[in-house]
Amino acid sequence: MATHFELVCIDCGHHWAFAPFARHCPACQGEWFQVSYDYSGLARSLLPGLTQRPGAGLWRYLDVLPLKDVGHIVSLGEGSTPLIKVTNLGLMLGRSNIYIKDERHAATGSFKDRQATLAVSLLKEAGVTDAVVASTGNVAISYAAYCARAGIKLYAFLTSLVVSEKMRECALYGAQVVKVTATYDRCKAIAQQFALQRNMYYDRGLRSIAGIEGMKTIAFELAEQLSQMLPPRPVPEGGPAAPPWRAPDWYVQSVSGGLGPVGVIKGFQELKAMGLIDRLPALACVQAEGCAPMVTAFRKQAKTAEPVTKPATRIATLATGDPGRAYSLLKAYIDQNGGSMETVTDDEADRALHVMAKMEGISMEPAAAVAFAGLFKLVRDGYIGPDDVVAVNCTGHTHTVPAEVLGEGWARDFVPPTETAAAAPEPEGLLAALERLDQRVRSIAIVEDNPDAVRLIRRILQAKANYQIYEAYDGYSGLDLIRQHLPNLVILDLMMPRMDGFAVLDALRANPTTRDIPVIVVTAKELTPAERARLSGQIESLLQKGAFMDDNLLADIVQALT
Repeated sequence: MATHFELVCIDCGHHWAFAPFARHCPACQGEWFQVSYDYSGLARSLLPGLTQRPGAGLWRYLDVLPLKDVGHIVSLGEGSTPLIKVTNLGLMLGRSNIYIKDERHAATGSFKDRQATLAVSLLKEAGVTDAVVASTGNVAISYAAYCARAGIKLYAFLTSLVVSEKMRECALYGAQVVKVTATYDRCKAIAQQFALQRNMYYDRGLRSIAGIEGMKTIAFELAEQLSQMLPPRPVPEGGPAAPPWRAPDWYVQSVSGGLGPVGVIKGFQELKAMGLIDRLPALACVQAEGCAPMVTAFRKQAKTAEPVTKPATRIATLATGDPGRAYSLLKAYIDQNGGSMETVTDDEADRALHVMAKMEGISMEPAAAVAFAGLFKLVRDGYIGPDDVVAVNCTGHTHTVPAEVLGEGWARDFVPPTETAAAAPEPEGLLAALERLDQRVRSIAIVEDNPDAVRLIRRILQAKANYQIYEAYDGYSGLDLIRQHLPNLVILDLMMPRMDGFAVLDALRANPTTRDIPVIVVTAKELTPAERARLSGQIESLLQKGAFMDDNLLADIVQALT
């Protein structure tokens, strides 16, 4: 347990005794304050304490959480979520150190469980029996589950834009759901007024202690997990030893009200204060374009964000029009430590959702996909370097897949032929019907010496259409394969052993039977002007490895096959 913690005002710096539901600084009456700990003492005691609490989830870090009695902990096993290194996505983006902090493993499927476990534990410790929360979905679900476990009655105010499945889940946990036909900011005001009139606890989001303190454990887990997955950073000869843990170079998250990243950066700052990491990561905050008050202000270098009164995004969980103080806190961090704020469209988020599901087997909620769509832009625009270690928060799981995400044609109907005893044998029975289902299959040959690259290209093709795929891992084998099968298209690498791609291409064009087969070159080689001239007129398109997404390749394939 933490032996000493207090509150400190972020406006005037005043320190005073910890009170879990404090509303104002006694010195300046400000509403913005955080918990401060004895960091010098924790630097000596935190790591030894962790070895005594293996596998305890978020509560492994109780030395830096403001709860006085462990007997009041309300837990559903939150925290200790996996850190997954992506492979296919790394190949596509040319970034080999991308990691996903997979918060889908939380009890209710989202990272908001970190906030709820501490908040409800503090409520239980204080003897609170009724609570009010306003939410765009995930917070209400998390609080409803933890309040059910603690025996606390929850009133959950949700906007009418929240999908009905999430509202029903809140009700299933026993919360009183209040659907408000208004914006989220208006919903918050109504919920706060309801709590005030009935003298109930109202969760104030960013201004609540529990939210930030719970979210900071993401930073603690990330730094601890990366230290186990990556070697220590090199240190100058004769310099101080590397710290025991390691922060990423970038932390990327989708942002609505901003509580999550504000908590995470506090966690990294505490880790640095204790000497457990030696640097702070750059921060990337990604918002939906239809409700992006932070990004709009950031691009203008404005000190405050101008509220969005009419959000225009179908991603309801990100439709916070007024981020308030969160924007200035996040901007100040980025100004000092590096990073960016970016917007993505709903369609770009949908595309990222598809990419992550089809390329990495990770299905996520649209709000989480916003972070990955932002990652794609940050890589494309050169913010994130090839060797940077990047941690992306996959904030939650998608429990239902909206129809508009898949579009038309995602399933194909198959009705087996009717069998009648009296009917004569039909030439088109079950096998013939299955063959019709397969329709015409186009064939594609992949000639590439890197098995990982072959796997990636094959996965892109399989996820999009029903192609017959042939594979070869060097030039001679590839040329034999092409001559044997005469595919409709060749995807060719240039740098291969025994016979490079240039020689394969020359041989194809010299043979009348293979002369007209279209070729797409996918290569990591930086081509000279002479090499580009050699390819000119011989290939359909040229894609650079690590700089193309699946849609780029598929668009070129469709054009080549039509």
